[in-house]
Amino acid sequence: MDPILSYTRAHQSEIVALIRQFVECESPSDNAAAVNQFVQLVSDTVAPFARAKTFSGGRFGKHLLCEMDLPGRKKSGQVMALGHSDTVWPLGTLRTMPCREAGGRLFGPGVLDMKAGIVFFIFAVRALRELEIPAASHVVLQLNSDEEVGSESSRPLTEKNAARSKAVLVLEPGTGLEGKLKTARKGVGYFTLVVKGKASHSGVDFDAGASAIVEMARLINHVAGFTQTAQGITVNPGVVSGGTRSNVVAAEARAEIDMRIVRLKDADTVEKKFRALRPFDRRCTLEVAGGLNRPPMERSGRIVKLFEKAQKLAKDLDVELEESLSGGGSDGNFTAALGVATLDGLGGVGEGAHAASESILLDRIADRTALIAKLIAAL
Repeated sequence: MDPILSYTRAHQSEIVALIRQFVECESPSDNAAAVNQFVQLVSDTVAPFARAKTFSGGRFGKHLLCEMDLPGRKKSGQVMALGHSDTVWPLGTLRTMPCREAGGRLFGPGVLDMKAGIVFFIFAVRALRELEIPAASHVVLQLNSDEEVGSESSRPLTEKNAARSKAVLVLEPGTGLEGKLKTARKGVGYFTLVVKGKASHSGVDFDAGASAIVEMARLINHVAGFTQTAQGITVNPGVVSGGTRSNVVAAEARAEIDMRIVRLKDADTVEKKFRALRPFDRRCTLEVAGGLNRPPMERSGRIVKLFEKAQKLAKDLDVELEESLSGGGSDGNFTAALGVATLDGLGGVGEGAHAASESILLDRIADRTALIAKLIAAL
């Protein structure tokens, strides 16, 4: 058996225990104090073999950067492991959704997205140290505190450290129960439409009003037509609000719209369509805001080469790796857009991210941790 896999299998109970500890340290994006508590927990955990620094996240929690102390005298270049400390789950979720084992899985808020991946990396480093396997590169771990809410404050730090790296290993969960790695991700954009009309009594003075809701309905139908699924472009009006009472012609309406693209060049095309929007009813006014938040992670030659290396290493673990395109974004989108070889989806194998069924497969913990270790050693 591969010695690293033998190590991770022998330490699986410790890996599970640390995942549970991380999950039970809740860290929702909107609670900086809770995120900081989790960041401190990670810092304390890696203290025996890493130097940890924190960076301000503004209104969010602190971002964490850990420099790993790994075997090997001669090191050239840097490999960056990338993850996030925040989750989508509100503080107190554990009361109704406790961390538990059942049916060969470990359940809990944030277990898949993405606290398991962080633990896998930590034990991958431990395996290399304890087995005295040299790493050819300097290795850093960056955990961002605001990934689930757009990475507004962490993006500059991510791009700075990625630009110094020859490869980025993203600890987000794999795709599906097969645990496919992610060699491409869609880019993500957000738009807000605000329509202002003219209020009037719907019974007494209907014609004097200009309904912002009716106008918004027309605009939404038009905007939905921007979707071109064959080209990987989707435009989804996800939140719509407006009006005050049923007997009042609505004076204002608002829509929040999600955009996904596969190719960066498509972002400009869709954005131009949003900027060109005009009210159908000239008595109404329209405000358009927003744009591309994350560039797409396009499947480049460098990404393919890195995936093929991982695929080859996985065979030593009796694992057949597959690749996938994800419709969701991650901080790996930013690193790939810089032209840095980026491999995503190296974290937990499971399902139910952001859902009550969130879980990881226990029997995929050892091979996933071993793969991360083998990649670090090989890069």
